[in-house]
Amino acid sequence: MKTNRLMQMIGCVCVSLILCSCQEKTEKNYQQQGKTEKYYQMKGEIYGTYYSIIYGAESECVEIDKLDSVFALIDNSLSTFVPTSVISRVNQNDPTVKLDDYFVTVFRKGQYISKMTDGAFDMTVAPLVNCWGFGFKKSDQVTPQMIETIKQYVGYQKVRLEDNKIIKENPNIMLDASAIAKGFSCDVVAHYLASLQIKNYMVEIGGEIVTAGKNSHGETWNIGITQPTETNGIESPDLQTVVCLTGVGLATSGNYRQFYYKDGKRYSHTINPHTGFPAERNLLSATVIAPDCMTADAYATSFMVMGLDSAYAFASQQNDLAAYFIYSDDQDQLQVKYTDSFRQYLKFAENE
Repeated sequence: MKTNRLMQMIGCVCVSLILCSCQEKTEKNYQQQGKTEKYYQMKGEIYGTYYSIIYGAESECVEIDKLDSVFALIDNSLSTFVPTSVISRVNQNDPTVKLDDYFVTVFRKGQYISKMTDGAFDMTVAPLVNCWGFGFKKSDQVTPQMIETIKQYVGYQKVRLEDNKIIKENPNIMLDASAIAKGFSCDVVAHYLASLQIKNYMVEIGGEIVTAGKNSHGETWNIGITQPTETNGIESPDLQTVVCLTGVGLATSGNYRQFYYKDGKRYSHTINPHTGFPAERNLLSATVIAPDCMTADAYATSFMVMGLDSAYAFASQQNDLAAYFIYSDDQDQLQVKYTDSFRQYLKFAENE
């Protein structure tokens, strides 16, 4: 499939699209069912990344202040960069912390997916993430001995929710929701839009997406999946394919922009909770479609840890998941593989 053909698709939103105008608004009219519905777009920065919200309504009804309040509630629950957030206080073993609904929802989903993937997804990976440093800034300092010491504090079985409290086997256990929080945030914003009686919308936060209804052309939402190459432009990326979505969540995890080399091998930004080291895989990206974005987000991360064969086998057995994998073959050429359930979402037919 040719890239220029994909880029010409009207209304296409790329999953890695960077939207840099803070809280910018645009609008577009669309005649639907005998009435004119305007489509509004809101763009801004949040959680160290960017968001874009497109919705259809008879008049503008999403207020920036209220949207910011929604983002703040999530941040104050799940961000480890906020010292007073719920998750930070749990990590600090604060006995007075009260778990909120956001934290409990994410924790329960995280534990469920951890069990389903045999620990490929694990929120207790936080000590390992801290050891390696953001962007692997501390990779030169990491030793196998350090990893072995830290691994005793990693394992989803070592933490549980009991009487609305987090019980740890060891106080050094810490939680990290970064591999699920963006997807959850999309779900929360989508719920907020639905509460305003908005039926047609697309919510994107850092490449994770939730859709409902139709776009401004009266079609299902066209979402582009980025071709995973190191030199791919962020503002004008090449697309691997386009999917048509409504009423589902989509998330992509990849190792083609955040990685490092050691001894001639490339390691991804995704930490393998079992080994304590970044995953060494030929799998470049995993895109997951699920009933909600939180689920898609967590599984996309899990699949990067599991690797192509295991992830494909697992996804193929799940009735509520569809997965699309881009990987490099022995000749370092890009190849794709996707589950049968993913085929229904493809804008164009593909030959695997």
